[in-house]
Amino acid sequence: MTNLPRFLDLPRGSFFLLGPRGTGKTTWLASALPDALVVDLLKPEVYRSLAARPERLRALVRGATPGRDVVIDEIQRVPELLNVVHDLMESGGGYRFALTGSSARKLRRGGVNLLAGRAVMRSMHPFMAGEIAGGMAVNAPTDAGRGFDLRTCLSLGTVPAVVSSEDPESALAAYAALYVEQEVRAEGLARDVGSFSRFLEAAALSHGTTLNVSAVARECETSRTTVAGYLELLEDLLLAFRLPVFTRRAKRRLAAHPRFFYFDCGVFTSLRPAGPLDRPEEIGGPALEGLVAQHLRAWLAYSGTDGRLYYWRTRSGAEVDLVLYGKAGIWAFEVKNAERVRPEDLRGLAAFGNEYPEARRVLLYRGTDRLDLRDILCLPVDNFLVRLHPKCRLEDAIEQGR
Repeated sequence: MTNLPRFLDLPRGSFFLLGPRGTGKTTWLASALPDALVVDLLKPEVYRSLAARPERLRALVRGATPGRDVVIDEIQRVPELLNVVHDLMESGGGYRFALTGSSARKLRRGGVNLLAGRAVMRSMHPFMAGEIAGGMAVNAPTDAGRGFDLRTCLSLGTVPAVVSSEDPESALAAYAALYVEQEVRAEGLARDVGSFSRFLEAAALSHGTTLNVSAVARECETSRTTVAGYLELLEDLLLAFRLPVFTRRAKRRLAAHPRFFYFDCGVFTSLRPAGPLDRPEEIGGPALEGLVAQHLRAWLAYSGTDGRLYYWRTRSGAEVDLVLYGKAGIWAFEVKNAERVRPEDLRGLAAFGNEYPEARRVLLYRGTDRLDLRDILCLPVDNFLVRLHPKCRLEDAIEQGR
């Protein structure tokens, strides 16, 4: 897998590192902790041994050099190991544990709370544009975005396992199948794998839109209750996320349902059914919005900024694609897959500004010019994404594009 520098900082103490398969957790840890003792639960022989007797981990760790780093890959496969890890932390020895996982469900049920206060939570996301561009900082020259190609990222996404493949198109096509086989079938998380496969495609039609569970159920020909369970499963496998409606100090009646996104825009484009009746903008627009959303989520996670991502939609139809609220302030982002800004593109942001005059409002589009229209800053989306760096403020990503 491509070993590009990542924006994630190594914690000083023990930590969980959660993220979907293929996002580079193992590769990053091999670089960050090159001398660590590695326990890979994806290896059948290691899995069988520790699943049968989790206490074997104690002897394995104590046989290592005191104070050595210990990496346990895919800890959710044997959650009982958390009891042993907790005991080793309590008994001293100076070990730092790095516990990776690609499923939040089994970790929650396996007793992660036993390590509360002793292991911080971190997450690994697909590549950010700045990582692909070579780890540039916001004060880099304006041409430092070379290496990041927006069109390619919208088509293939930024999952490291796909980006680094010799045949990224085939790797992306196989990605969903990998999860169906290795996560769903092997773990017994869904009884009807065929129904779940149909659901993955049906859910792709809801990417970037307000989620209608009943409509998805009709599309994949299953019950609403089953689809609700599948949606929770996607989130547990870290393959998708939902954005709630921003309701702080609301003066208008707002939408009630969240918006749905796959964690990577390439995974969305791979799963979404397409045919001669589908217009390119029906795929390109949601893909671009998803790419911006996944970047903002990664920025929040890597920067440690106290904040959350939302969307905003009134019952009358005024809408803003993404709202970031927290210590960084109130930021409203509208994302347009177009090379020109039309007056109607500003309506949602204008309405949001009337409701929240303290908000910074930004329209991201496919053009090349910086524009200031009605106190709304319009920026080239690729420029913004490349300059979005977790060690810098959102203002820096915007101002450095001047």
